[in-house]
This record gives sequence, structure tokens and C-alpha cells, in this order.
Amino acid sequence: MKCFSMFGKEKSKSKKRESRSAPELRNQSKPGNPAALSRTTRSMPSPRSIPELYKEREHNLRVFSLEELNEATNGFNRMLKIGEGGFGSVYKGTIRPLNGRGDPIAVAVKRLNTHGLQGHKEWLTEIQFLGVVTHPSLVKLLGYCSVDGERGIQRLLVYEFMPNRSLEHHLFSTTSTLPWRTRLEIMLGAAKGLAYLHEGLEVKVIYRDFKSSNVLLDEKFRAKLSDFGLAREGPTGDRTHVSTAVVGTYGYAAPEYVETGHLTIQSDIWTFGVVLYEILTGRRTVERNRPTSEQKLLDWVKQFPPDSRRFGMIMDPRLRGNYPLSAAQNLGKLANCCLNKNAKERPTMSQVVESLKQVIQESNELSSSIDDKSAGTSSTRKGGRRRSNKVSF
Repeated sequence: MKCFSMFGKEKSKSKKRESRSAPELRNQSKPGNPAALSRTTRSMPSPRSIPELYKEREHNLRVFSLEELNEATNGFNRMLKIGEGGFGSVYKGTIRPLNGRGDPIAVAVKRLNTHGLQGHKEWLTEIQFLGVVTHPSLVKLLGYCSVDGERGIQRLLVYEFMPNRSLEHHLFSTTSTLPWRTRLEIMLGAAKGLAYLHEGLEVKVIYRDFKSSNVLLDEKFRAKLSDFGLAREGPTGDRTHVSTAVVGTYGYAAPEYVETGHLTIQSDIWTFGVVLYEILTGRRTVERNRPTSEQKLLDWVKQFPPDSRRFGMIMDPRLRGNYPLSAAQNLGKLANCCLNKNAKERPTMSQVVESLKQVIQESNELSSSIDDKSAGTSSTRKGGRRRSNKVSF
């Protein structure tokens, strides 16, 4: 399954749809029809920016007082701290419904560090982006708190609570192992979230910080992207990229972004490929405690191409072989497509979504086939020791 061979059908279908378009529409698009061009230009308003969209929807966010959030987290009790990063700490809390009726609501409260202006910028960015986007695969922002006082600035965000923590926690924790099928479903949910950001709004949104720690999991292990402090609007008009300072987590950023500071939608595709290899191997992007040749994940996996017999050697040993090798190989090929050094040749997130669905379908079919063979084998053996070849997901 070479790069883009899995996407060929989708492209050919779109071309067919174009060829079947009404003749009058095709004629209108020709340069020699200035009247039609003028009508088209007038009917296509320029896309609104995220701040403009936010102004329409800011009333949907609840404004909390510092006292409310202090009470919700029991004074920001250390026992309720569920996360900590460069921009602040996250606490589990409970808030009362806005109308005062009903049961308390479990929430996650992020309290940003009070030092410097950078924290405020990212706090504001997150409010504006999460105040605009709406998708099942994006974490929901419930409200915020902003206080300027003698003790400095207080900037807080209140999200829906995600009880199963993050993909990072389950991938790299020694106490928990994610089954193969669950890993695939999580990555499919994350891909749908990125596809929505790239293609589902008036303006393209570059997430810029896709990594396993930012993929949160709800009570049913459904994925939701979180932490939009580094998100940026994508290029508009004739622009091909957004120029910005290089930020993010080491080991995830696309090479062209690191080298030039040019940020594009394709930068998110690269980081998605990195995380695909994380779920395949159960390894972090960088692990300094391993032998030199194995410390950098992407360099190490190059020694085991997906179409080789050696590919199985990189698979997460905690899966205990409970996965179809051919499906894992196809996932590795998809990861390599995302990690193409030529950014223009990487797939779109919509194409990635369709490819992940194919891998999940393949895994299901192979699982059913193995179950049927196992059942047939056991039924022909009477009195002997039962042997199972079942692969679970």
C-alpha cells in the first residue's frame, strides 16, 4: 500500500464529480466570462477570523468568579491536581449548574502561571478558539475566569472533565495497557478532530501541538483534543504558510517548520504520523535511557519498514501479539505517508480518517476470521486440551 494509493479512489471520485457538474457552471468558471466571475466574487465573502467568529459566540461561555473556582477545587487542593504543564496546573473540581438546579458538574480547572505575558496570550487564544469550535472530538470549554489584583493576574479556564486522563498516560504507564482496537478508535477520533479544524470552519485552524498528552479520553475512551494555546489560523488568500516562532514539543514538530518557521496544515499531519508510531511501538518520541540507536523513535523505526518481515519487531510488547500484523503494517504505511519529508505529498486529514477506517475494518475482519477458525478447531477436538488462537482488540 504505497503512499496515496489508499487515497486514489477518493481523488478519482472527486474528479468525476467535477466532470459531471452542470455545463453552465463550467462555463461560468471560464476566464472569458467576466459577468459570471463578478457574480462569483460578490457571492463569496472573505472568511471571518477566529476573533470575529468568537464575538458571535462568546455569550455561550460562562464567566466564573475566582471565589467560585476556589470553592470548586477546595482551595486548589494539591490532592485534586490532575495535571501540570509549562503553562499551569489542572485541578479536578465540581461546579453548580448555572441555574442552581441539578447535580454538581465535574470539571477540570486550568490555572495558568501568573508570571509573564505569554501565559495571558495563550489563555486568550484558547478561549477564542474553543469558544468557536464545536465537535465531539474537541474538548469543551465551559467558561473562564480573569482577575487582575494586587497579587498579580489570575487566568483560569474551565473544561468538561475527562475521567480517563490522556493517551500519553495509557500508552506509557506501566499499570495500564490499551488494547489494539482501542488505540485505533482513539486515533480515529483524534483524526476527525483535526480534520474538522483543517476543513470544517470558515477559516483553517492549525492545531500546532498535537501529541499524545493532548489527546484526552472520556469515560468511554473517546478521544478529545485539548490545549489550544498554540493554535493558529491557517494561511488565507494566496499565502502558502504562516510565519511564526517555532514552538511546541521536541520530537513532534515537522522538519520544515523547525527549519523555516513556516507553519502549514501539513505540519499537523506530520505530528499525527509521529503519534501513530507511538501507538504502534508504545515508545515516546525520545527516550534517553535506551541505546543510542533507539533513543529517537523516528530514526529507530526506519530500520523496520512496514512492508518487511521485521516490522513486527517494533510493535508494543504489551500488546502480547493481540493484533493483526497486516493491519499494523498498513497503519505503519499510513504513518510514513504522514511523515513524508515533502509536505505537499502528505495526505489530508480527511484522507487519514478514511484510511484509519479501513485499518479498523481490516482488524475487525481478521479478528472474526480468527475467531471462526478457533471455534472450528475446538469443536473438532474432543477430550483433548483446548487451544485458542483468538486475537482480541
